Amino acid sequence: LSAIQFHCLKGVRGILDASQIEEAIRPDDHHFPVTRLICLENTHNRGGGAIYPIEKMADIHRLAKSKGLLVHLDGARLWNASVATGIRPHEYGQWADSVSVCLSKGLGAPIGSLVAGSKEFIHRVHRFRKMFGGGMRQVGIIASAGLYALDHHMDRLKEDHQNAKRLAVGLKELKGVSLDPRHVETNIVIFDVMETGKTASQIAETMKGQNVLIHPFGKTQIRLVTHLDVTEEDIETALKTFKKVLG
Repeated sequence: LSAIQFHCLKGVRGILDASQIEEAIRPDDHHFPVTRLICLENTHNRGGGAIYPIEKMADIHRLAKSKGLLVHLDGARLWNASVATGIRPHEYGQWADSVSVCLSKGLGAPIGSLVAGSKEFIHRVHRFRKMFGGGMRQVGIIASAGLYALDHHMDRLKEDHQNAKRLAVGLKELKGVSLDPRHVETNIVIFDVMETGKTASQIAETMKGQNVLIHPFGKTQIRLVTHLDVTEEDIETALKTFKKVLG
């Protein structure tokens, strides 16, 4: 519908360098699609919640401006990056032309996302939202939940990060689990279970029978996310169950 062609680059846990992006910019040739936009994600989901260094974002933004390109920041978990680093969201936002954020992930609102940009950009966003069927009516109740989350749930994100680190350290001790706890910077833990001789789906099904729900993230990878509804006690329960299941 949007007539967009994606050109995905492989970074280190989702993190790209400006030089890497510069090499990927299409030449001014009618045989190739025109490069218009650079999209970054902070924190990076498939990178295990990796935080985008603000210095790299600044370098990429300067490159984009020199090439006449725009930068969009997928900041669904930007709050996590901010709490972990102490860098305010608007400081990250200065290195992007537009930013999207989520209110329902770490912040715990039942629903809701926001997009920020220039007045002209937001005017266009309203049109595209309507075109793609994203318009809603009487959304004040959604906004109120989002405002509450912003006012009351930001600082507690550090608890999610601590729980994720504890989970990672505990999982690392289990036989057959491949995981580097140093890569757990925020609230996402991704690990490989190939050496257990079981698939991620098999482990998930067995864990479900023990009343612990987990998410297979491929054939041998599992992705776990800590959030508002996961307590320290839940982490210990999950670790004990993993130990029992993996033997």
